[in-house]
Amino acid sequence: MSQIHMFLNTSISPAAGGICLPINLENRRFSVPINGRRLIACSTIDVREPDLTASAPATSAGKLGSKEVMAAEAKVLVGTYARAPVVISSGKGCKLYDPEGREYLDMTSGIAVNVLGHGDPDWVRAVTDQANVLTHVSNVFYSIPQVELAKRLTACSFADRVFFSNSGTEANEAAIKFARKFQRFSHPDLKQPPTNFIAFSNSFHGRTMGALALTSKENYRTPFEPVMPGVTFLEYGNIQAAEELIHSGKIAAVFVEPIQGEGGIYSATREFLQTLRSACDDVGTLLIFDEVQCGLGRTGYLWAHEAYGVFPDIMTLAKPLAGGLPIGAALVTERVAATINYGDHGSTFAGGPLVCNAAIAIMDKISKPAFLGSVSMKGRHFQETLMQKLGGNPHVREIRGVGLIIGVELDVAASPLVDACRRSGLLILTAGKGNVVRLVPPLVVSEQELDRAAEVLLECLPVLDESN
Repeated sequence: MSQIHMFLNTSISPAAGGICLPINLENRRFSVPINGRRLIACSTIDVREPDLTASAPATSAGKLGSKEVMAAEAKVLVGTYARAPVVISSGKGCKLYDPEGREYLDMTSGIAVNVLGHGDPDWVRAVTDQANVLTHVSNVFYSIPQVELAKRLTACSFADRVFFSNSGTEANEAAIKFARKFQRFSHPDLKQPPTNFIAFSNSFHGRTMGALALTSKENYRTPFEPVMPGVTFLEYGNIQAAEELIHSGKIAAVFVEPIQGEGGIYSATREFLQTLRSACDDVGTLLIFDEVQCGLGRTGYLWAHEAYGVFPDIMTLAKPLAGGLPIGAALVTERVAATINYGDHGSTFAGGPLVCNAAIAIMDKISKPAFLGSVSMKGRHFQETLMQKLGGNPHVREIRGVGLIIGVELDVAASPLVDACRRSGLLILTAGKGNVVRLVPPLVVSEQELDRAAEVLLECLPVLDESN
């Protein structure tokens, strides 16, 4: 049987009472009898056989399948993402599902966001309870969840105060402004106080114009130049170069990730961070730790810098803080906060009741010592398992990381392995120059799920020989 699809330039309301009206088609026109008269209009008639080769989605009636979603996305969204050919329709724990019901083991957690996995009942309860009470009021007014979340963040960190934003890049933009304002406040008699910044190789701090200027990958910056001037990139870990430039007296702040995520899972040394802290103290430069990806329990410590015993003046957070809802934060000392006045910065949506209540649920779980201990234990188990299964492969150069932020560096591009794992039901990411497999599972992942992930990686490794 053929299908007739009718596309009209205007809509016709049916007769009252839902009476079906006969439609007579003739010469691409149709007529409808209404109250003794005939309404005649032009129509576009598309008659075609059903596509029997298309895979029918195993979803409830009316929902799109994966092919339909991907086709629609190509027509209506700006092409900024080279997406994997997977449509995610639901998730539970560390498992994700597409519209056809295919299951995937999630070792990405939304790029290190979903620390409690998908559908955690306490998180869901916090969101739904708050949504029933109050979702948004703006920062014109006080709201209880915002204050409660700030109290939790300051109670368990070096910081005295918090500025909320909506993402990691926004948190870093706030840190840039706060550093500039701090230097201007601290040097009231200088016509040109320190305004420059230090960032490092393999760094990633965001995609808005200020944070982008601090991001080392040239291909991210070049299409949008000129970006914010005054940023010098030094080799990550180069103590001497950092000391010399900081002591020039021209640096407002140093931005550094204690563990670089996007850059390839590189960890700073204790000596490097201690030297940065000491040099900054010598001349009044601020030290800013970007823990957007490595913070909030990912390393087995609540804050990645705790392992080094070195503390910043400002720390930026985002990804996992609200467990999947958009939030960012810049945590600052009282010395920094004292230089910021009403109107110096702001945001309409930042720190709203809904996202803050979600973040409280996250903090209440991940800040518990037993939870953090489990992350460390599972991280060690995962690295040991990866070493046993993958370490002997000639394509594997190094397996590195802390807790549940782990990188497997290859001597070839990682994308064929990522694709093969996806076809086998395992979702993983790349990092660095595209030759590092990034593994950042939900922090609630089980050892059995980690073992399964390692097994799939092992099974898929031969694809690297085929693709090279």
